[in-house]
Amino acid sequence: MTKPTKRPPAGLPDKDTLVAFLREAGSAEKTDIARHFGLKGGDRRALREMIRELEAEGRLGKRGRKGFTEAGALPPVGVADVVERDADGEFYVRLVEAGADAPRAILMPDRTKVGPAPGLGDRLLVKFLRAEDGWEARMIKKLDVGSNRVLGVIRKSARETRVEPVDRRSKDVLLVPQAQSGDLRDGDLVLAAVEKGDQRYGPKRGKILEHIGKEDDPRAASLIAIHAHSIPTGFSEAVEREAEDQALPTLKGREDLREVPFITIDPADARDHDDAVYAARDEDSKNEGGWIVWVAIADVAAYVRPNSALDREARDKGNSTYFPDRVEPMLPEVLSNGLCSLKEGENRACMAVRMVFDKDGRKTGHRFVRGLMRSHAKLSYEQAQAAIDGQTDDATGPIMDAILYPLWNAYHTMLKGRLKRSPLQIESAERRIRMAPDGGIASIEKRASLEAHRLIEEMMIQANVCAAETLEQKKTPLIYRVHDAPSQEKIFNLADFLSTIGKPWNKGEPRTTKRFNKLLDETRDGDHADVVNEVVLRTQMQAIYSPDNVGHFGLNLDRYAHFTSPIRRYSDLIVHRGLIRALNLGKDGLTDREIAELPAIAEGVTMTERRSMAAERDAMDRYIAAFLEDRVGATFTGRITGVTRFGLFIRLDETGADGLVPVSTLGSEYFTHDDRAHALVGERTGKRFTLGRNVEVRLQEATPVTGGLVFEMLSEPEARDPNAPAPRYGVRGRGGDGPPMRGKNRPGGPKPRNGSKPSGGLKGVRKGKRK
Repeated sequence: MTKPTKRPPAGLPDKDTLVAFLREAGSAEKTDIARHFGLKGGDRRALREMIRELEAEGRLGKRGRKGFTEAGALPPVGVADVVERDADGEFYVRLVEAGADAPRAILMPDRTKVGPAPGLGDRLLVKFLRAEDGWEARMIKKLDVGSNRVLGVIRKSARETRVEPVDRRSKDVLLVPQAQSGDLRDGDLVLAAVEKGDQRYGPKRGKILEHIGKEDDPRAASLIAIHAHSIPTGFSEAVEREAEDQALPTLKGREDLREVPFITIDPADARDHDDAVYAARDEDSKNEGGWIVWVAIADVAAYVRPNSALDREARDKGNSTYFPDRVEPMLPEVLSNGLCSLKEGENRACMAVRMVFDKDGRKTGHRFVRGLMRSHAKLSYEQAQAAIDGQTDDATGPIMDAILYPLWNAYHTMLKGRLKRSPLQIESAERRIRMAPDGGIASIEKRASLEAHRLIEEMMIQANVCAAETLEQKKTPLIYRVHDAPSQEKIFNLADFLSTIGKPWNKGEPRTTKRFNKLLDETRDGDHADVVNEVVLRTQMQAIYSPDNVGHFGLNLDRYAHFTSPIRRYSDLIVHRGLIRALNLGKDGLTDREIAELPAIAEGVTMTERRSMAAERDAMDRYIAAFLEDRVGATFTGRITGVTRFGLFIRLDETGADGLVPVSTLGSEYFTHDDRAHALVGERTGKRFTLGRNVEVRLQEATPVTGGLVFEMLSEPEARDPNAPAPRYGVRGRGGDGPPMRGKNRPGGPKPRNGSKPSGGLKGVRKGKRK
C-alpha cells in the first residue's frame, strides 16, 4: 500500500475523508485504516459500520479478501492478467487481486519495448492511468514463468544454425552453437533457452534443451501447443503405481443402484464415460405429470484421495486437455479409461443424484447417494438421436420404451423450466477436425447440434445446481462456477455498435439474459444475425471458479457448481469431496486443509482451464493452416469478425478458419479505425469495411508452424455512411500529394507480422461442461 504523506488528526473520519484516504493509498484493510486514523474501541466499531454503508452506497469496493478501495479505482502500479480481447482486437487487463466487478483497463501498445507482445492469459506488471473514457494500462514487464525459453524450428545454413520461434508474436530468433547443432536437422522442433549475457546486437545466443519432433510431423500442431503452453504431460512413476494399486468397487458403504437402467450418451470417439442418466415417471400421486431423473457420476474421490500423489498431480494438471489427435488426461488411463469410466455392463462406483421435477419442469427436490451402478448401454449422441428420430439399431431398439422415450419425455418437461429461466441463447458454431489414419487431416466440418446434446447438457446443469444447493444447505464451503453479468462498459460498447445497425439498446436498462435473448431473436433471421451473435458473445464476462458466489449470469442461475466431470476436472473432484463430507458418505471427503486452500485451488483451476483452452485453440489454428497450405491462391467466402487499426480479421465460411487482411494491403487509400462503428474507413472517400460484413478473400499465406493465415481482400468497401462526417481529405489524397504514408512511418505504427491473427472466442464445449 502507498502511505499518504500527511497523517490526519486521530479520530473517526467522515465518509469523504475515508474515501480520499483510500484513493491515495490505493487499497487498505480495516486494521490499516484504523491504525492510520488512530482509532480504538468504539471508533473501530463505528468504522466498520461506515465501511458497510459506503459499500452499500457503491462508493467502496473490495480488493483481495480483506482490502477495500475506492469503487472503480485502480492502483498506480499492479500485477494484472490479460483477460480478454474485444471485437476490435484490443487487449484488456484486470488486476489479479481485484474482484470480478473491478474495472478492466485497455492495454495500450508500447512500441519502444522489444520482445514478444503480451497475449491472452499473460500476467503483467503494469502502470494504470485514468483516461477520459475509462482506465488504460501500460506494460512495465511480463511476469510469465519460463519466459527465457523459446519453442522453435531449426533453420540450418552453411555458416550457422538458428532457432526460429513458432510463436508468431515472438522476435527471439536464437543462434545455436555449432557444438550443439551437429545432430539437428533443418525443420526439427526444439525447446531452447536464451543464454544470459551482455550481447547487444545480432541474434541472441541459445542452447537446446529438448528435441521435440519434426516441423512436418502431422502431430506437430498439438506437440507445439503442449510445449508452448506448458501443458503437463505424462505421469510420475509414483502416480502410475498408485493408480494401478486400486481395487474394484464393492457395495460396502454404497447404495445398490445396479438395477437402475442407467445409460451413457457421449461423443462417438469418447474414451472416458463420467456420467450416466436415467428417467422415469414419478408415481407419487401428488406429482402428477412429474418425472424422476437420475444422474450418476464416476466416484473419482474413491480413488484419488486428498494429498496423495494422484491428488497432487491432478491438482497440478487441473483438467484434461483435448486435441484433435490426442488427449493429455488429468488422471492416468488405468483410472480415466478404466475404474472411473462408467463402462457398459461393469460395476462402477458412483456419486448419484435423484432429482424430482413437476409437470412444469420445476425441480421440487433431490437427494445424493454414494452408490454402485452398472451402465446398461453405451450410446453416441448421433446414435441416440437417430433412434428418437425413428432409426433404431441393435443397441437402441431394445431400450426405446424403457429408457430412451422416458429420457426424452423427462427432458421435454425439464425444458419448460429452462425456457422460463431463459438462459443466454448464444449460438456457437463449433468446428471438428477429423484425423486421417496416417495422422493427417481428413476434413474440417461443423459439429452438428442435436437435441441429444441439449438433453445431456440440461440434465448435467441440474445436477450441478443440486450440488451447489446441498453444499450451501449443509454450510460446507465449495468452489462455485461463477459467471458475472457484463460490465457497464461492455454494455455501452454493445449499445454503440447496435446503433450503427439501427437496433436500439437503452444503456440504462437492466442487464438480463432475457434482454439479450430478445435482441438475438429479433436479429436471428436478418442480415446481421452472425455479427450480433458474435458481439453479444464478446460482451459476456469469462466464467471462473471461485469460493465466493456471484451466480451464473449465462445460465441465469443463483448458484452453480461443477459436479459432473471429476475424471477430467479437478474442480468437480473438490465438489465431490465436499458432498462426501457434508452428507457423511465416507472418510475421504473434503479436508480442513483443503477448505483453507479453496481460494488458491479456485484460482489454480481457473488458470489451468484457460491454459488448456488456449492450447486447444492454438492447435486447432495450426491444424487448419496445415489443411489450407495446399490451397494458397484459392478464393474463399467469409465474414469480417474483427476490425483493428492494423487490419481485418476474417473467418472463412468453409472451415471456420481465422486469418488477417493487413490494412497495408487494402489499396492506395489510407484507412483509419472507427472503434465506435467497428469499421475501417477510407480517409479520402469515406468507404468502409465493417464488422460482420460478408466478403470474398484470396489466401495469400498459410503457415502451419505458427497457425497464421494471411488473406487478400477481393471485395470492394461499402459506400460512405451518409450520416458520417465528410472525408478528411479530397479525392486526390493528402493535399493532392498521392497516397498517405504506410508501414513503419504511418500513424499507428508498423503493421503486424504476417500470420498475426486473433485468439478465438468462447467455443461450444462438449455437454456444456465449461459453462
